[in-house]
Amino acid sequence: MHCFYCQKNTREIDFKDAGTLRRFTSAMGKIKGREKTNFCAYHQRQFANAIKRARFLALLPFIKE
Repeated sequence: MHCFYCQKNTREIDFKDAGTLRRFTSAMGKIKGREKTNFCAYHQRQFANAIKRARFLALLPFIKE
């Protein structure tokens, strides 16, 4: 399986797109690993940073209860 963002030919991951970011987090709000998301290494690093930025700006919760 190929990387979701490579298929869409996306270079940068937008941290303001909370709906897409929420798709690739676990039920508890944790960042999923590369094995589960099937991202390439480049996009996995960008994805992790985008999640952290979105959490800081309160677009995504740190944890779900």
